[in-house]
Amino acid sequence: MKGTGVGKRRRGRWLGRLLTAHGLGGYLFLYLPIFILIVFSFNDSRYAAAWRGFTTRWYATLFADESLGMALRNSLIVAGTSTLISTVFGTMVALAMERYNFWGKLAFDALLYLPIIIPDIAMAVMLLLFFVLTRVHLGTMTIIVSHVAFNISFVAVVVRARLAYFDITLEEAAQDLYANEWQTFRRVTLPLIMPGILGGALLAFTLSLDDFVITFFTAGPGSSTLPLRIYSMVKLGVTPEINALSSMMLIVSMMLVMLSLFLQRGGGKGIKIA
Repeated sequence: MKGTGVGKRRRGRWLGRLLTAHGLGGYLFLYLPIFILIVFSFNDSRYAAAWRGFTTRWYATLFADESLGMALRNSLIVAGTSTLISTVFGTMVALAMERYNFWGKLAFDALLYLPIIIPDIAMAVMLLLFFVLTRVHLGTMTIIVSHVAFNISFVAVVVRARLAYFDITLEEAAQDLYANEWQTFRRVTLPLIMPGILGGALLAFTLSLDDFVITFFTAGPGSSTLPLRIYSMVKLGVTPEINALSSMMLIVSMMLVMLSLFLQRGGGKGIKIA
């Protein structure tokens, strides 16, 4: 009996070590290329294949490139505008889906998740066909509309997750204190779901800023964003300048996602009914 117990403990230790090694290997597989990308963005060599010393001149080159500045401006315009529209409509959709029952709700719920489920390439082709059939000129506006089309779903999902844990008795207490529907929403409901709204907005901004496939199909002349600019630069070879630009976009995206997760865990404070 004693020997059997010792054998089980040994097998348990080896199994734990094996699982730990498997987890570390998975993390290395996912994040080691990212680390290499950031390191080689400081490579002094023009070619990314060999390390020739440390330098920050590639980052300085980025800020002096006018075409990159134009692409950055387009990316911020598209991401900012689409995020604002998506956040408003996504929040309204989430409130409607969580608070009301109406005919066709199940079908609308399935339609809401469609942009999240279907491949980006399929949605990109559908949007391109829509713009072509309606004879809409491709440009910045078509990119914004396309990004709104898939961002609304992500915002609605995040806000609905927040509403799922909402205590409806707080609204009832506000109405008992003679607050009307607008006062109840503005002073009770909105502050409590605000972390979810901000989290969804940041997620939408990140997805819009990083999107390539849908943007590639719906962009027109003079409306290239940063992902499209990186794609055009890669055709001539991977250089430290591309690594530097990719590293900056990666860091910004990670910061936005972390901030979104932090806000989603927060709660409403400072609620005033009177």
